[in-house]
Amino acid sequence: MKSSIKTEIPQAKSLYFSEVLMARPSITPTDAGCQSYLVYRLEKMGFICKIHNIEGVSNLVAHWGEGDTHVAFSGHTDVVPPGPIEKWHSDPFTPVMSHNRLYGRGAADMKTGLAAMLAAFERAINELDASRYTFWWLITSDEEGEAEYGSKWIKSYLDSLGVALSMCLVGEPTASTHTGDTIKVGRRGSLSGTILVKGKQGHVAYPHTCNNAIHTASEIINALTHYQWDQGSVDFPGTSLQITHLDTGKFVDNLVPGQTRIEFNVRYSWQFDQAGLISLLSTIIRKVSPDVTLSWSRPCESYLSRPAENSLCLIQLVESAIVNTTGRYPVISTSGGTSDGRFYASDSTQVVEVGVPNTTIHQVNEHIHISDLLTLEDIYTEILIGLAEAR
Repeated sequence: MKSSIKTEIPQAKSLYFSEVLMARPSITPTDAGCQSYLVYRLEKMGFICKIHNIEGVSNLVAHWGEGDTHVAFSGHTDVVPPGPIEKWHSDPFTPVMSHNRLYGRGAADMKTGLAAMLAAFERAINELDASRYTFWWLITSDEEGEAEYGSKWIKSYLDSLGVALSMCLVGEPTASTHTGDTIKVGRRGSLSGTILVKGKQGHVAYPHTCNNAIHTASEIINALTHYQWDQGSVDFPGTSLQITHLDTGKFVDNLVPGQTRIEFNVRYSWQFDQAGLISLLSTIIRKVSPDVTLSWSRPCESYLSRPAENSLCLIQLVESAIVNTTGRYPVISTSGGTSDGRFYASDSTQVVEVGVPNTTIHQVNEHIHISDLLTLEDIYTEILIGLAEAR
């Protein structure tokens, strides 16, 4: 890989914007100037922009228009670390094009999504009605990390302003093979749990004097893994639980362990909320051993956006834009990991994710085909034009 974008193909806006953003090493939670560049471009279009620095996280909140229908674009400028540099074909923060593919960290997740939307707004801004709509850019540098001070904070900030979003488009990579083949209208929730099981340490030769914490832990694991969770439906995957770690401390072959720590994670369907799931899990666990210590971490609520009736529908707008651009209808999916869309979704806020293919995200030599980026720019432009033409 020796050639760059500039020397191989005619310059296109989304490609140029991608190159600028991908050249900034914005590893979570560092923004590395990405949001400042977005501000520079957005202000040229008349957006009012402000970057909020919260506990080391950069959050860009920008808006245009003064209409009652609030439409947001959500995304993130942070990326995961590149991993072993020696396994990359080129520098991960020097975007390179080879064989019509764009290589570099953020090529899929998700700097090209930001670039495509930026280009789309530049193409469509003159068609949009500022008296009817208020458009928002909601961008964080803490999506790949703990996400405590990113989109979660932005949502609280919008609440403090009295802003109620009607719809939110998320630029995460959602496609399986080609941009537009899959959109996401919901995600399972996630909850991690820690169980501390206490027994009584002792010598293995005198089991009657001990209480083996591993034996109790195995009964708890058996109860958790044999619980009959919901199987889900065609529209939404079911709930699943996985044990992720078991720790008994330093191993000694003649010692009965007096303590065991179990770590597990649950990915749960829209049929649960966090409080109800914690209550159920606590009941299952304490039925086996009432004296365990439980703690919970990294909670992410599930969400599911349904088609809106008798009103502007983002799902229909996205579907129409994809059909107009690609000639094909997308698969509507709720699979995959968690998404910042969960912070904005509600009964009154539709959230739809559409982006480039996700086949190389977080990998060494992350890349997408150039055509997928240009298609995404066209889809986003069609969505904005669809909003302008909606009645």
